[in-house]
Amino acid sequence: MKHRARLFSIIVVVITAVPLGFAGSQEFKPSKQIEAVVHTGPGGGSDLLARAIAELLQKEKLITQRMQVVNKPGGGPAVAMSYLAEKKGETHTIGFFTGVWVTNPLTTAEATVTVKDLTPIVRLVLEPAVIAVKADSPYKNMKDFIDAAKKNPKQLAQSGGTITSRDNLMRLLIQKVTGAQWNFISFPSGGERISNLLGGHVQIMVIEPQEAGEQIRAGNLRVIASLTEKRLASLPNVPTIKEQGIDVPLIPQARGVVAPPGVSREVVQYWEGVLDRFEKTATWKQYLEQNQFEDGYLKGPPLSKFFDDLTVQMRDVLKEAGAKVVR
Repeated sequence: MKHRARLFSIIVVVITAVPLGFAGSQEFKPSKQIEAVVHTGPGGGSDLLARAIAELLQKEKLITQRMQVVNKPGGGPAVAMSYLAEKKGETHTIGFFTGVWVTNPLTTAEATVTVKDLTPIVRLVLEPAVIAVKADSPYKNMKDFIDAAKKNPKQLAQSGGTITSRDNLMRLLIQKVTGAQWNFISFPSGGERISNLLGGHVQIMVIEPQEAGEQIRAGNLRVIASLTEKRLASLPNVPTIKEQGIDVPLIPQARGVVAPPGVSREVVQYWEGVLDRFEKTATWKQYLEQNQFEDGYLKGPPLSKFFDDLTVQMRDVLKEAGAKVVR
């Protein structure tokens, strides 16, 4: 009897000594190169942000594996989103989303993937936009440009992203309230949009300060309006579009990280943990300030609610802009 009691005690000790991880799923940690998918070409806003984050995460020693940015332009975000959806359960792939990942499926019947089909990780930033012209442009403010567009309907042009991007939606909203008409030319990358403006092939563009910062600082681009409620701290002399008499809805631009569908909770927790720590670093805070980003950090149920609310909001904006909404 004593022998049995002693044996039972040994078994209990052995069982309780087994690490808890054996009782359930193991903690995830990348074991190979991480693939970071963006829907823009080189020089686009998502491309620039993803490359900066990849570099900063390694600099801060928050990841031990290399992060490789993979450009998947085409169909707005459709190619990138489909690529992620096809990677179901893939633990070493993430994607960098923007608001167009929400708006594009709303107007594209052929879209087979929505942001709800992917796995939300975090929202990182909220990003303002500005309206810029070439430095030697005759348009000093929005009135100058609107007057010229009215005198020459559809003779002027704006460079931008997809037809469901904030770039084009702002054009449609401004045209609706002013009666002016100008063309929209879509380019797959931010670099091409800027080079066409600098080359005089288009006259105006809606762009994020992060994307245009270098050209603005170099004196090659001039900002004539900010698409914000208040003037930007970095551009205090540039009036908002509302200050210039054009009252239109302002479209939020959010940027963040998603994963393919079907990844485990452990993968989500890994990235939440990494980005939680990253979001608190001085390096990241400095990057936000330098690029005019607003810290928009969000995760978990609040992030899912954000996607739901943004879908409703953008559906209303698209209808107001005159776009056909299919879902």
